Amino acid sequence: MEIRRLTFEHAARCAELEEQLFPGENPWTREIFVVEFAQPNHLYLGVFDGDDLLAYGGIAQLGPREDPEFEIHTIGVDPAQQRRGLGRVLMDQFMRLADGLDGQVFLEVRTDNEAAIAMYRAFDFEIIGERKRYYQPSGADAYSMKRASSSERRGV
Repeated sequence: MEIRRLTFEHAARCAELEEQLFPGENPWTREIFVVEFAQPNHLYLGVFDGDDLLAYGGIAQLGPREDPEFEIHTIGVDPAQQRRGLGRVLMDQFMRLADGLDGQVFLEVRTDNEAAIAMYRAFDFEIIGERKRYYQPSGADAYSMKRASSSERRGV
């Protein structure tokens, strides 16, 4: 397996996986992924087996470079590939980026997505709030989670 930066050619596969992973919500379309990939402050990575995209994820850097914040935009793993640690592989890459620039990281996750919440907790994320009816059209609630910067976690 290999981790590579996603390009426009991967947008259709990401959208296909979104349809599988987030039925009943507003899964991202190919066009949304194309726009996301084009943003200079966004990084989208994929886990590949040869040419097969097995998992994808994206992070955005917000604020000034000398005091950045990061936001996880999405993480998705092909249902046939789940429980193999592919989401953790992507999160590890994103957390290395954030730690390298000493930035905090934020994300939202469905309150009923216990597997994702457990993974985020393993990366030192804490629940900082709840957003009622965040996901549409289902109306599912989300937790807002935060991971402190590396200097904050070290007590510096």
